[in-house]
Formats: sequence, C-alpha cells, structure tokens
Amino acid sequence: MIDYTNILTQKIQDVQPSGIRKFFDVAATMKDAISLGVGEPDFVTPWAIREAGIYSLEKGRTYYTANAGLMELREEICNYNKRKYNIEYDPKSEVLVTVGGSEAIDLLVRCIVNPGDEVLVPEPSFVCYKPCTQMAGGTAVPIETFEKDGFRLLPEQLKAHITDKTKLLILPFPNNPTGGVMSREDLEAIAEVLRGTDIMVLSDEIYGELRYDNEGHTPFSAIDGMRERTIIVNGFSKTFAMTGWRLGYALGPAEIIKAMTKLHQYGIMSSPTTSQFAAIEALRSCDKDVENMRNEYNYRRRFIVDGFRNMGLSCFEPLGAFYVFPCIKSLGMTSEEFANKLLMEEKVAVVPGNAFGDSGEGFIRCSYAYSIDSIDEALKRIARFVEKYRK
Repeated sequence: MIDYTNILTQKIQDVQPSGIRKFFDVAATMKDAISLGVGEPDFVTPWAIREAGIYSLEKGRTYYTANAGLMELREEICNYNKRKYNIEYDPKSEVLVTVGGSEAIDLLVRCIVNPGDEVLVPEPSFVCYKPCTQMAGGTAVPIETFEKDGFRLLPEQLKAHITDKTKLLILPFPNNPTGGVMSREDLEAIAEVLRGTDIMVLSDEIYGELRYDNEGHTPFSAIDGMRERTIIVNGFSKTFAMTGWRLGYALGPAEIIKAMTKLHQYGIMSSPTTSQFAAIEALRSCDKDVENMRNEYNYRRRFIVDGFRNMGLSCFEPLGAFYVFPCIKSLGMTSEEFANKLLMEEKVAVVPGNAFGDSGEGFIRCSYAYSIDSIDEALKRIARFVEKYRK
C-alpha cells in the first residue's frame, strides 16, 4: 500500500483542519439540534440581487470575465467605497474580484510572504490567517488581545512584536470571533507605529457594514499615509447575505493587485460570472436591505448578550460582526470540553474559543446570524447546561 504521508507535502500535513466546521457537521446529523456555530446569515439574498443573477443567465451571460473581474463590477466597487467611506481606487488597476474574501487573503499572503517572513496576527481571530501563512512558508506570530481592552490591538502590543522579519500585519476588524472593533483613533495609533517601516497591512473588513456603534467603520487605508501599505479585503457574503455566491474583492496598490491577479489568473481564471452580475446590483441598490439586516442583527445581539449575562456568564458586548464570545472559565472546563458536552447533552453546537488561537481558550463563539426563535431556544438549553455544571 502507498504511504500517503510520504506523498503529501509536510506543509499540508502540518496545517490543522478548521475548528469551526467540526461541531456544525456533527450537529447536522442530530435530530432537533441547534447550531450557533457557522457565521452564515439566515437571510435569503435580497430579491433584487437574485433577480440580477437570474437575468444574466437568461441573457446567456455565462462566459469567462476578465481575470480581475467585470469592469462594470470593479467600477461599482470603487463607487461604493467612495460613497460609503470616502476612499478612492482605480477600477482598472487597484481592484481584484475574487472567489470570496478568503481567496483574496490567500492570494495576498502568497504574493508577499517569503519563507522566514513573519506575519503578525491579533488573536482571537478568523481561522485562515495562520494556515495561509504556513502554506506560504512564513511564520504566524500571534498577538494576544484581551477582553479588558475590548479585544482591540493596542499600539504598544504591536510595537513589542515587530522584528526585522516582520512582513505583514493582519488587521481583522470588526473581529470574528469576538465582535471587537477598532475606532479611528485606535487605527491612527496603529498607523503611527507602522510609519517608517515597510510592513504591509492586510485589513480584513468583511464585517465593515455590520457595526452597531455610532462611529461606524473606518477602512485602514483611510488613515493618513496608510494607503500605500494597505490591502483591503472585503466581499458580499456577510453584508449582502451572499455566502453561496462566493464573491469577494481586494483593494490596494496597483503593483500588489497586479501580482495577486497573476496568481488568481493561473489558479482560478475568473470569479463566477453570474455572481459578478448579481453583485453589481447589490452595490447599486441594496443599501436599504443591508440596513434592515443590520437592525435585525442588532436586536439579536442585545438579546443574546443579555441571555448569557442572565445565566451568570461574563459576556463581552460585541460592536461588530454577528458573534458573541462569552467566557466559560467559571465552569472549570476547557472550551473543547464545554462544546463537546453541550452538543451531546443539549444538542447545541457552538465553536470552542481555542479554534481562533490559544488566547481564545476559556471562551466559546456563538453566532447570532440565526432566527431569534433558534437563539432563544439555544439560550434556554445552554442555561440548563450551565446550571448543571456550575461550581
């Protein structure tokens, strides 16, 4: 028999499977289980977007597009970012349409990270940053963020982790899994540390439109002097409830986008054509739909935070994305133990906090991108579980 450990690359063997899907996959086989595990909007993609996709199919628009994406879509992406955030990009050279935001992250890391380079990753954070860095031959350097600081990256923390090998900083805000956000003042403090260095920044802003404070989202490239070093990753999955359409984009300096497009060209060719036509309509006409979804998430956010606090668990108030990150340390279990027992005993799937880095140990992630009825029933089951194991 073939020994596949001798066939598979060491890099892929060293990468751990995602900790997000594990409990969701088990829950999917259980009758009456409730999953708060996957960050997927429960809203159907707004009709105007679906109609635009259908119309493009009826018109036979099923061909490849330009590698970088339809010019019409790239123009709308630039118009949208100018209108929303007052940042300007050239649709001809500074935009790349990708297969979800995840592809954009992978492309950027592979284009700029050499073996031995260090990538700074504030944690807890989304699961893909470290594996993408590993696959590029780089070293992911975690920077632990803390609940007492609002899970923000502080300038003194950043400064302490910079070495002569530092190539890239990940800025994952609004944050998955904590819901933490960075104010403009916070970002300016980070920018001050970066000035005078050649460190690049991947600003993952996929949840930028899902923010619940009065300040709203500030793109990192909008901070004075940061545009030339920043690649913004964004997309349509979260904002427009378009997860299955698999469409994202990157904004950045022309030379970086050119290199990412080259890699995208050979690995992907072009993003799904139907999705691109649908996304044009999303950017043009769906602000009201986004506002309605954001208002509903905000209601669920307050509901679920109150639910965890009422059962006696400490729960940070998230101001972005659609996750809560309650602390379960008082129960004397690890995050994995809590998630396993809760799923087996109460049929509720959550994600253990350590799936998002070692600093997530002692927490669990729960998504509130589910119906209020599902959240309510899940909270009742979790409260019963917590009461059973409370020390």
